Amino acid sequence: MSRCNLAIIGGGLVGASLALALQAGARERGWKIVLIEPFAPGDSFQPSYDARSSALSFGTRRVYERLGLWQAIARRAEPILQIQVSDRGRFGATRLSAIEEGVPALGYVAENAWLGQCLWQALDPEVVSWRVPAEVLKMQAVDAGYRLTLNDDTELECDLAVLADGGRSSLREQLGIGVRQRPYGQSALIANITPSEAHGGQAFERFTEQGPMALLPLPDNRCALVWTRKGDDTQRLAALDDQAFLSELQGVFGYRLGRLCQVGARHVYPLNLVEAEEQVRSHLVVLGNAAHSLHPIAGQGFNLSLRDVDALAETLLESDRSPGELATLQRYLDRQRLDQQMTVGFSDKVTRLFGSSQPWVVAGRNVGLLGLDLLPPAKRWFARQAMGLGTRSDA
Repeated sequence: MSRCNLAIIGGGLVGASLALALQAGARERGWKIVLIEPFAPGDSFQPSYDARSSALSFGTRRVYERLGLWQAIARRAEPILQIQVSDRGRFGATRLSAIEEGVPALGYVAENAWLGQCLWQALDPEVVSWRVPAEVLKMQAVDAGYRLTLNDDTELECDLAVLADGGRSSLREQLGIGVRQRPYGQSALIANITPSEAHGGQAFERFTEQGPMALLPLPDNRCALVWTRKGDDTQRLAALDDQAFLSELQGVFGYRLGRLCQVGARHVYPLNLVEAEEQVRSHLVVLGNAAHSLHPIAGQGFNLSLRDVDALAETLLESDRSPGELATLQRYLDRQRLDQQMTVGFSDKVTRLFGSSQPWVVAGRNVGLLGLDLLPPAKRWFARQAMGLGTRSDA
């Protein structure tokens, strides 16, 4: 039976970020961290046209700067210099600009594989060890933590177990942690697109009667498309040949970037707002999509999770108690509660507001979009939410 101070179940972006955020303090305290992950990290980054990507807020840049990782990430992170928000066929529109907000970029877009590579290379094997490929089959609460049973028949005990294994966490269900779900009646189609004109760091949020879409700038003049549609229409779009798909997309998006020339692999995901009813127990924390899974159109999911990671690491390292103490974990959750409530509420309300085709809602949101340009304080509030700075007192 081996033992560690922290076992992080899930070595993806959230789990690896927590390991990095704790690494220096864990070295000083003599803590041992184990990352348990079913899929082995690659030895090197391999560029791919079809790579999945994440929108990183300006607040996320600040977190990674403090962790000494941003310089590496920035080598393949495309800055978002302007965001255009519009309602198809309506007069309402607004633009957010990095120059107006006094920042180098409103956010960034980076490939998940690149983010993972930067994180994995920054981890010190003397402090953070990997169990990979490995999967936790069972979690059992014991007096001083949790006992984990892995799929290679080994067992591991830890002071603190961190559940960061994704939105469909079977371990969350096994532990009896319920979830609150609000279905959106939509699915998201994810793909990379190449336009004929340079995107120039522009991001587009476009709302239509069938659902919202986002087109975000990527390196090599690609754009990451998130296209949400009602019902099963995303399956129809995914089955179209490339030219038919690009033609339909062009008809909805327009010619702001010229002709849409190339589309990569398409993936479809049903969309629900999912929130865990418990995020902390004695010796247990639930993080990432296992704690809260948001609609992707507002680009807030990973950024909120990283702020959770940052707050959890700071709270654990400020305490002189065992990392699994419930009082410490509750202090972390109290610290993040307002941020979570505001971000989840902002993301959900934007999605529902712009997903409605009710005439009075359409008229109201168009007036609202125009009002953002006429009322600088309201526009700044909206921009700070989009940049992940809405609840930061130091920003």
